[in-house]
Amino acid sequence: MNLSILDQSPVSSGATASDALQASMLLAQEGEKLGYKRYWIAEHHNYPALATSSPEVMLGYIGANTSSIRIGAGAILLPHYKPYKVAETFHLLATLFPGRVDLGIGRSPGGSAEAMIALSGNFLENVRKTPQLVEELLYFINRSFPNDHQFAQLNALPIPDVNPETWLLGTSGKSANLAAEKGLSYAFGHFMTEKDGPSIVQQYRQHFRVNSSGQPSQVIVAVSVICAETEEEAYRIALSCLLWSIQASRGVTSGIPSVEEARAYSFNKDEKKILENLRSRMVIGNVRNVIEQLRNLQSTYKADEIMIVTITHSYKDRLKSYELIAEELALYIK
Repeated sequence: MNLSILDQSPVSSGATASDALQASMLLAQEGEKLGYKRYWIAEHHNYPALATSSPEVMLGYIGANTSSIRIGAGAILLPHYKPYKVAETFHLLATLFPGRVDLGIGRSPGGSAEAMIALSGNFLENVRKTPQLVEELLYFINRSFPNDHQFAQLNALPIPDVNPETWLLGTSGKSANLAAEKGLSYAFGHFMTEKDGPSIVQQYRQHFRVNSSGQPSQVIVAVSVICAETEEEAYRIALSCLLWSIQASRGVTSGIPSVEEARAYSFNKDEKKILENLRSRMVIGNVRNVIEQLRNLQSTYKADEIMIVTITHSYKDRLKSYELIAEELALYIK
């Protein structure tokens, strides 16, 4: 089972954004030692609890402090940007770190309405243009504009020896169809939706068409996981993440609460229902239980790869979760 890391660079209560970013760098380094295939970092705006507003900047830092793990964005939110600039940025990263760079693209806002306006003006109009934006981006990445196109002679420099591997991230049939139509690999956010993920992924496979780069269809399924030495400990650690998710859905933007804060919190009846629903979409438990659930998800989705996102208040608990899973699956390459 190929395993990778998705990092949202969470800021814990009592910690700073600098602490979170340094913890992200350490996670990438340890993930490399543990044998994880990829390290992707997400993009969020005007969100104090998540530190990375510019994945491409962080990837330069991560790439310079690792040597073999693939690094990428999960995702660059394309409606906010011009495709040419995105292509330039990821060509530069791919030149610095040859054969290691992934360009994950998405179309969610990644922040508040005010942030959307500040970044891209009419965001919804740009979302409607996503298929055209993706097509233009791929032309720049693959240097494949038609001869009569206005950008046919324009290159996104520098040109790397190995192009970044391009992925489309999503949680819907619309994103699956777009990935299939454009010949892109597809990363499905299982942890972000209650939709029928396996049928969406199957839809992607059925309609996939190879593009000019010849990239094959590949599927990553991103899953929220918390693993600990015991089942009880895993659920204890997970409570802070679950409370944070409930608070975030109601506009509370403070950092990830501690386990003690979460245990002291009095959940009302409605919150308890939300809590159980959130918990049912996560993989929580001791290592054997977690591995069994991940294998079941891999089989259900027929996924090429599972990407794990783990949010805990303690950065040590987060790292321990990834270590336990890697050791159980003999990924460890120290």
